[in-house]
Amino acid sequence: MNYRIITAQEAASYINNGDGVGISGFTLSGTPKTVLPEVAKRAEEAHAAGKPFKINLYTGASTGDSIDGVLTRAKALNFRAPFISNSTVRDAINNKEIIYADLHLSLMAQDLRYGYLGKVDVAILEAIDITPDGKVYLTTAGGIGQTVANLADRIIIERNTYHHTIGMHDVYEPKDPPYRTEIPIYKASDRIGKPYVQVDPKKVVGIVEVCMPNEQVVFKELDPVTRKIGENVAEFILSDVRCGTIPATGLPIQSGIGNVANAVLKALENCSELPPLDLYSEVLQDSVIELMEAGRVNTGSTCSLSLSQECLQHVYDNLDFFRDRLILRPSEISNHPEVIRRLGLIAMNTAIAVDLYGCVNSSHIGGTRLMNGIGGSGDFARNAYVSIFMCPSTQKGGAITSIVPMVTHADHTEHDVRVVATEWGVADLRGKGPDERAKLLIEKCAHPDYRNLLWDYLKISKNGHVSHNVAAALALNTVYEREGDMRKIEWSKYL
Repeated sequence: MNYRIITAQEAASYINNGDGVGISGFTLSGTPKTVLPEVAKRAEEAHAAGKPFKINLYTGASTGDSIDGVLTRAKALNFRAPFISNSTVRDAINNKEIIYADLHLSLMAQDLRYGYLGKVDVAILEAIDITPDGKVYLTTAGGIGQTVANLADRIIIERNTYHHTIGMHDVYEPKDPPYRTEIPIYKASDRIGKPYVQVDPKKVVGIVEVCMPNEQVVFKELDPVTRKIGENVAEFILSDVRCGTIPATGLPIQSGIGNVANAVLKALENCSELPPLDLYSEVLQDSVIELMEAGRVNTGSTCSLSLSQECLQHVYDNLDFFRDRLILRPSEISNHPEVIRRLGLIAMNTAIAVDLYGCVNSSHIGGTRLMNGIGGSGDFARNAYVSIFMCPSTQKGGAITSIVPMVTHADHTEHDVRVVATEWGVADLRGKGPDERAKLLIEKCAHPDYRNLLWDYLKISKNGHVSHNVAAALALNTVYEREGDMRKIEWSKYL
């Protein structure tokens, strides 16, 4: 089949007010670059004429300013799921200008197929190429491309010649109940699907020609705190290997995104006692590429190459080395509980706050304001061989403690959190009751400025299986809002 070559503006004309739009990509990688900014312009023109224009946007995970930011400023978003990181869309969600559903990333494609999230009218896929019979070779991420292509009435292809990932993808979509069977991944390196997304050529309304890199991934340099967290986690993993809790052959690693995750991987690079690792994760960062070349990582299975432009170019310049070592999967597979549990992952994710009994807040500031969302942390935490949550012990120059009596928003309960790490140490909560958990978290993870305050909270708490003073449990947050420093708490007011 011969496809029409169209402009981004013409492609945007196929997207109408009220449409559900599903896109390829995961984080800043593999998302379409040119069509959605033109949709934003259509929305602005419609609004200027007094007409409504908003879409529902379905993605694999977060996007960048060229999608979330541009559409938000144009007031073109009605609904958004499942994860965000852009500050513009974050503010709009917190101001209740956009409906946002915070979903486990493993459920996004499935929930679309089940019909929970509404209709997908248009799919926009960033691809290296498309064949006449509808084989679409995606770029740097798996995401939900196959699912939205199946569900959509109309498909737009952004053919981006900047990228060179043909052969890295392993596209597999499970059947829905009652016909679902096992997902046959038994090692991180297993390939079970196709290297392309199959679409119905008749649905393709046109191809937009593009040659653009992904939006740049920017991380801060590692600081002493994040380095120390990384060292603490690496030493904990090594100690589990030494005592036989983790097999000497090692287990696959899942690592979230950000500086703390990079610090852990950097620390693992120097652990010569550990065998070379496999990664089975939702994102891979620059540090993984370095570990591969150093012989410390064998396979990198992921949903997204969340790499800097320089690092991604390095991969493209050395495809003979990396093509077989990197596997790009749909997010439904990279984050699937069945596979996570079967492989026995060591899961490492970041927390905003952890309470005295191991409940974790990973999504909301002060219990009300969305930060990014739960992402894939829940997929991994509940199903991993061991789930580790990491965070600095304090924020805002010490004015906020990350170890609190009770979290203001619970994304992960104490049932799913096995290990907590800060720059001060590691609290191994496995097999521990509530009192033991509280003791470990205060002694091993809390900042020294807050340890006595947390002990004092327990002294005024009502005994039971879990000790709490309900009136005082969230008082640290109240004190911070009023006085700007949690250390000014006076527990005597709650006796």
